[in-house]
Amino acid sequence: MNKSTLALAVAVGVLAQQAGAAGFIEDSKATLGLRNFYINTDNRDGTGANKNEEWGQGFDLRFISGYTQGTVGFGIDAIGLLGVRLDSGGGTNGATATSYGGTVFPSKSNGEAVDNFSSLGLTAKAKISQTELKLGTLQPKNPVIVTNDGRLLPQTWQGGQITSGEIKDLTLVGGQIEHVKGRNSSNNEQLSIGGANARVANSNKFIYAGGDYKITKDLTAQYYYGNLEDFYKQHFLGLVHNWAIGPGVLKSDLRYFNSSDDGANSNTAAYFSNGNYNGVPSGKGPVDNNLYSGLFLYTVAGHTFGGGYQVSNGSSDFPWLNQGDGSSNYTITDMQIQKFGRAGEKTWQVRYSYDFAKVGVPGLTAGAVYLKGDDIDTVGANRQQAASGASEWERDFTLAYVVPEGPLKNVGFMWKNATWRTDLPNTRSQDENRLILSYSIPLL
Repeated sequence: MNKSTLALAVAVGVLAQQAGAAGFIEDSKATLGLRNFYINTDNRDGTGANKNEEWGQGFDLRFISGYTQGTVGFGIDAIGLLGVRLDSGGGTNGATATSYGGTVFPSKSNGEAVDNFSSLGLTAKAKISQTELKLGTLQPKNPVIVTNDGRLLPQTWQGGQITSGEIKDLTLVGGQIEHVKGRNSSNNEQLSIGGANARVANSNKFIYAGGDYKITKDLTAQYYYGNLEDFYKQHFLGLVHNWAIGPGVLKSDLRYFNSSDDGANSNTAAYFSNGNYNGVPSGKGPVDNNLYSGLFLYTVAGHTFGGGYQVSNGSSDFPWLNQGDGSSNYTITDMQIQKFGRAGEKTWQVRYSYDFAKVGVPGLTAGAVYLKGDDIDTVGANRQQAASGASEWERDFTLAYVVPEGPLKNVGFMWKNATWRTDLPNTRSQDENRLILSYSIPLL
């Protein structure tokens, strides 16, 4: 039994003695989230399957309790996830006999998608004043660890986290993660990064800590630290500012990550990161990356115009927690298909979105973003440079509508379309479409 599981069992035992206390039941909430998800990926050029396609129905049942009375309040949360396959023909789910799973569903030993998959997560919690401790299933979201919810079911993590708001305008958070359940899995796995051999090289200890300080009502400063044992250490600095200009507001979002190697990643090939390492097999090596970015958004009368720039310096690609079955990071270039954080890559972007409520159609929104990354250098298996100054670009378009009233209130429809092209060697360009129908039913 690992430490977080033992702590969860103890906390649940304490809670069982106090569950009848006022507040625990009265403040509890339960919801059932429904998501119908279809994805179609068209792989261009190269060899292998030209199309990956899956369709499923997801169920996300959540219970969030209130707290028992007393100086220290106790509670428990639960999340039950079920994904049901509606269509995923043999050979179109993007899985192989050796992969973790397909695009949406886990796969059998022969690569075929399973009929369904499910999981149950429990979280014990305690609260005193403005400080809250959680142990068990978590879904953290901060600059050094981001929960992915881009498929049928969301990613979840196992560990503990403490959040405190005792000091005015300052929010502090810290935690330790031991395992992750991918968005196309029922199993908790250990942690790894892109480029490493995740079946051999992994870790069960990711610690993180940091905080957000509201300097003024329009200016927020951030610092976070993350350490995946035997892989990397990462420092983050951020500054977010909102400035009223004329009839609109300009949002400035500045971010800086400093990432370096830790433990086995510094000298063991199985733990190495992808990147640009001349003379090293497959171009892999220790984590070494500095990433700078700035994103500027101006919102006025329902329109949002934006532009940004990002530089990824160092020998390695930008590192983040990645199990190979889908993950997210806190960069301004984390898009539908690609992340644009390769070693040496410089990326600019433009974006635009519109809220049609301004013209009498509440609930309807649309947005587009275009990114272009240049100066990508890679090394091949022959230890020689495979690409010099290569480039990639991606264009994403999103159209969404949430019914604002009537018998179908809160039913949501979304279409996400993406095109990605690159001249990187041995890399296939892609087109992708996602269709999502969602609805949330309050039960308590």
